[in-house]
Amino acid sequence: MFSEVNADVGNSDIVFLLVIACLMLTIHGVAVLVIAGIFHWVDNKLEDKRVYGANFLSYFIAILLIVGIHLLEIIGWTYICIGLQVFPTNLQTLYFAGEMYTTVGFGDYILTERWKIIPIIISFSGIFAVSLSGAALYTMMGALLGKPQNPKSGSGF
Repeated sequence: MFSEVNADVGNSDIVFLLVIACLMLTIHGVAVLVIAGIFHWVDNKLEDKRVYGANFLSYFIAILLIVGIHLLEIIGWTYICIGLQVFPTNLQTLYFAGEMYTTVGFGDYILTERWKIIPIIISFSGIFAVSLSGAALYTMMGALLGKPQNPKSGSGF
């Protein structure tokens, strides 16, 4: 059984997809860190100049940038699946990538045996990317509202 699984995982397309997923998550993480870093820098500058309320605008710009990153990742997965010829039409591939990335559901897509691993890889990358974004947005919201970032154990939020 181990040799069968090893032979299946040894499929070069699967390895390629795993490497691409890791690269996309790395790029996503760096981009979100840059956005969060810029937000905190702008927030500190505005606070030093006693400009209150403007940091809400920078927070919503950060949200839009992060949403844009997620849309670019869905488009990236679409192009990857188009290159691998997973589906016959580009629009069907876009819908599939969007559904898998957002883990909305599998839809009525019928995949060949060769591509049955794709939903798992795309869904994992989507879930992980959203959790990275959520953590960054949480820290930005904490700075926006002036709450401490690291509550002590047992103190609640």
